[in-house]
Amino acid sequence: MSKNVLSWFLLILLSLIWGSSFILMKRGMEVFSSEQVAALRIGIAFLFLLPLMVKHYKINLRKYWKGLLLMGCFGNLFPAFLFTKAETGITSSLAGMLNALTPLFAIMVGVALFRMKTGRNQVTGVLIGFAGALMLVLFDDNAKEGSNNIWYALMVALATFCYAISVNSIKKFLSDVNSITATVWSFTFIGLIAFIAPFVIDIFLPAQSQTHLWPDVFYRLSNTPGAWTALMYISILAILGSAISVILFNILIKLSNPVFAASCTYLIPVVAVFWGLFDHENIVWQQLVAIVVILTGVWLINKKKQSSPVPTE
Repeated sequence: MSKNVLSWFLLILLSLIWGSSFILMKRGMEVFSSEQVAALRIGIAFLFLLPLMVKHYKINLRKYWKGLLLMGCFGNLFPAFLFTKAETGITSSLAGMLNALTPLFAIMVGVALFRMKTGRNQVTGVLIGFAGALMLVLFDDNAKEGSNNIWYALMVALATFCYAISVNSIKKFLSDVNSITATVWSFTFIGLIAFIAPFVIDIFLPAQSQTHLWPDVFYRLSNTPGAWTALMYISILAILGSAISVILFNILIKLSNPVFAASCTYLIPVVAVFWGLFDHENIVWQQLVAIVVILTGVWLINKKKQSSPVPTE
């Protein structure tokens, strides 16, 4: 298989995986809480990648710990909790559409924190993109009764902002680290956090939650119909959407270039919308127009840039 064909295959595969992540979160939350889905996602991804530590354990942690921690927390841990919480108030399709904000925040973070140079096209693209995101929220008629969908939409925006910090951090601190090694170590950091933190909270801050996270997971698996099916969806989300996809994305960049890989930005909302329609979520034509507006902004941002960060969900 030629590099060109393989690059296109990986691009389409990644778009399908990340675009399907939102419906998988929704399926997991049919049984488990949003916090449980997020913790299980990170924990299962960590366990899946752990055997690779045998080959990828050699790394200068003194030099790379900052980049690994930023990649793990802002690229996976924080977004996992933000996206699942957001989907308690907005639909999976809207969450997927708002994910297109990632490259807009990426350039803002790059300019503000990493001294990235920008031009008129990039500034115009950011403004157009945010206008499209506002249209998405204003025309959403799927908001759950009694909820203010603007706050849940802001959680998605915050998650994409986290992605922006992550991809810029990877470029600055981990550019010379093997992609698999970086992925394994970053998930080692956050995997331990995802497993241990709930126990710490239960011991020292028991009043913060009426339901203890891990004991309740085991209880639901034993007593709730459909729990194992929900766990299967979460496992697919963890292994494909969090572990394997990060490695595939890095391979795609090496086979092609970041600009080509950035095409995922255009395809992920399309996949998310398809799953939303399949799951009987109401999507109005104004939101489709808003997607075009956002992607126009993304196109402007990438028009003359030689590299561009890409969303991972």
